[in-house]
Amino acid sequence: MALGSSEDVSGVKLLLLLAVMYGLMSALAYSVLHMKFVNPLGNDAPLHQFSEARTVQHVRMLSQEIHGRQEGRPGLKRAAQYIKGQLEAIKERASSNVRIEVEETTVSGSFNMLFLGHNIALGYRNHTNILMRISSVDSKETDPSVLVNGHFDSPLGSPGAGDCGSCVASMLEIARLIVDSGWTPYHPVIFLFNGAEELFMLGSHGFMKTHKWHDTIGAFINVEASGTGGPDLVCQSGPSSWPSDVYAEAAIYPMANSAAEDVFPIIPGDTDYRIFSQDYGNIPGLDIIFLLGGYFYHTSSDTVERLLPGSIQARGENLFSIIKTFTNSSKLRNTFQTNSSEVTASVLNNERAVFFDYFSWFMIFYSRRVAKILHTIPIVFFLVMSFTHGRSHSWSAALCDFIKGFLFHAVGIILAVVVPVAFSLLRLLFTSQTMNWFAHPYLAFTMFIPCALIGLLIPRIIWRCFPLSRDVSIVKTSKEALSDEARFWGAFGFYAVLTVAYLVAGLSGGFVTFLVCASMLPAWMSFCSSVKFFGQRSLRSTMFYILPLVPCLAYSVYFGGFLAQFLIEKMGMMGSLPLPYGHYVPDIIVAALIGVVTGWCTGPLMPICGHWLARSSILQFLLHLTVFALALSSQFFPYTMSAPKRVVFQHTFRTTGSSQIMESTYDFSVTDSNSLLFLFKYSPEVAKELNVTSEFSFESASLSKRNDWMAIFPVSFLFSNSLKFPAKGDDILKQYEFFPQLSVQNPSLNSEKGPRRIQLELSLGSLEEVWVAVLNITGPLSSWSFADNLLPGTETDDGGPQSYICRLSGPSDWNWTFWLETNSSEALRVDLAVLDQKLVDPVKRLKDLFPDWVDVITYSSFMSSYIF
Repeated sequence: MALGSSEDVSGVKLLLLLAVMYGLMSALAYSVLHMKFVNPLGNDAPLHQFSEARTVQHVRMLSQEIHGRQEGRPGLKRAAQYIKGQLEAIKERASSNVRIEVEETTVSGSFNMLFLGHNIALGYRNHTNILMRISSVDSKETDPSVLVNGHFDSPLGSPGAGDCGSCVASMLEIARLIVDSGWTPYHPVIFLFNGAEELFMLGSHGFMKTHKWHDTIGAFINVEASGTGGPDLVCQSGPSSWPSDVYAEAAIYPMANSAAEDVFPIIPGDTDYRIFSQDYGNIPGLDIIFLLGGYFYHTSSDTVERLLPGSIQARGENLFSIIKTFTNSSKLRNTFQTNSSEVTASVLNNERAVFFDYFSWFMIFYSRRVAKILHTIPIVFFLVMSFTHGRSHSWSAALCDFIKGFLFHAVGIILAVVVPVAFSLLRLLFTSQTMNWFAHPYLAFTMFIPCALIGLLIPRIIWRCFPLSRDVSIVKTSKEALSDEARFWGAFGFYAVLTVAYLVAGLSGGFVTFLVCASMLPAWMSFCSSVKFFGQRSLRSTMFYILPLVPCLAYSVYFGGFLAQFLIEKMGMMGSLPLPYGHYVPDIIVAALIGVVTGWCTGPLMPICGHWLARSSILQFLLHLTVFALALSSQFFPYTMSAPKRVVFQHTFRTTGSSQIMESTYDFSVTDSNSLLFLFKYSPEVAKELNVTSEFSFESASLSKRNDWMAIFPVSFLFSNSLKFPAKGDDILKQYEFFPQLSVQNPSLNSEKGPRRIQLELSLGSLEEVWVAVLNITGPLSSWSFADNLLPGTETDDGGPQSYICRLSGPSDWNWTFWLETNSSEALRVDLAVLDQKLVDPVKRLKDLFPDWVDVITYSSFMSSYIF
């Protein structure tokens, strides 16, 4: 890097200083996000304190000693017995001041819902919920209570230590803590250990529809996990601002951000929160979720060893304090106490608050009404300053200069996104491998931050080509001072406009840009004061500008770094898009996000620091660093054991009658952009077993269509470029005598006039570990016996006819009976897919051939079709 002048040398010094500053901020953010500041308590901790070690013992029992907590497997029943046993033991040692009730209930029902943007009906029977109610001896059945909910079932193929053994274990430890600490709740506390969340929130639905306590709930806390630790973030709160206000008051380690509520709806997935607060209740509540460790979410690596130390300790202390605050709140109400006027007042006050934590040290919270005032102050300030700067005859020129600064800063932020995206596309033109940063998040930052800085600095280079509107001789101020002023107020105006845009859009993330505006003002005043002593073009003056911005920039690194880490971990399960364009999507998304984060974290510095950084020597260095990082990235393999590639392996049987197999295939799909061809290239033993040669291609292969994956609808819509291979079906005949089958019951009862009702019976045959059965009904269906006779919206598959989808779950030891009704003589077609978790030996051997950096979810699907 050739340095041509003293200002080049000063620019390099500033660049190094900023690198050190941002490095220290990143280290601080990393330590906070990974719970380094939390001291987990051991098994010998006092009984009046929450202990992570005691909690982890429950997690170990649920995820390690008890094998298989999926619906249809014996481990789920054992888990329910363990939970109930622990609750009964807590009940036995409770004092006489509290009343403890423990119940085991089975729930059944049917309802329609929209999940992942798809219409679906759900029918379920005999799922197990375990409940504990802790109250004072003087409490009444109708007293408002606080519900704490977590699920003990786990997803397919996963031990479920994080999701959600950690939730259940935390609830068990808190229940123990309430009893052993001698605290008597002012209002009852109900713990709901529900056994069917992974099947689309069935356990919570059953509680809300059938249990006597559901009307007493005045507030709830839903505890979830989308990883194995890290920030236990409040991702949703409502329907009013009261729950988030309680959290802000009570949390020991506040980890909440109202911007998460803007982002959560676009993330694939859902939680029990929607059942309590939206679909089947209007109960105020919090949705608190572990968000880091997403590499292991819904995989076989979600084990107790992967739990992030300190995370459960912070969660437990937070939950206990929040529960206390909820139960003591005068605003706690339930349906027995709420009259119509209170409901109206609640609706009028149904506004989301604005809140965020600062490094989990403290929390800032203010109402939407206050936000409407605060978040409009920056734009008003910008307009006032543009009119008051300069003499009366030059206010229009000042406004023009400010607008010029606004546009240049906006272009810089846009280029900070566009340039990394362009470099990511350029890299992929020379390599067939994408997502090299997946297992190495630091690589993504190294690849895209330097080129994002180049994009930020480009407008500064061309600034001199556009003269100022104000005449230096008239305003009697130096050109450098006017330029700095125009760039600063332009940047300030840019963030002020974004703050107002957030507000107008009804979003809650406007605090991000408001904080920038609020920090830039003291930075500018500090800079203007220092100029009098050190001059306009002095590094010392520049430092006086930087220092007041440090708290804001540190928060930007904290929150922006968390967003980038979270997204990178989730890119392994966001789905695969059709080739060739799907190959580019993950790198584009990550490059764009890091560009946005870079602009957010460094943009406020550019009005003053840009003078030193926008130099050809520094830009050349950043360009060389970008090229080096992009070239180096090709040497990194995208996956490791700690960041596995996800593969879905379905052994498909197409059957007819009760015991005949028409076809048997192995179907494979992946959930990211590195296709199955990539997988077979680096899994030679699997390729050899499937007879995949070097000439193998999608054009010559047998593609697995979306309806082949009906057993996991609608998750199957995340798949593309799925493949199928022929397989033998003899082994399954040794394992099962009978296969799932639909049959007509009492055909003579069908009337020849009026609506035609078809009475059907679904037998699940000899299958032993059924997770779910899915019906895909095509034709003029007018009614059915599910969901109170209400049909969901229709679905279409690859341009095919419209159909209705229904998922059935529950014990498979007796048959399902239901009816379908049509007003037409046209036939109904019913396609059936039943997911069974028991595998034949050849499938187990093939699964074991995959390398250790691959996580394989494997199951059997029995498919059959019927015309009625």
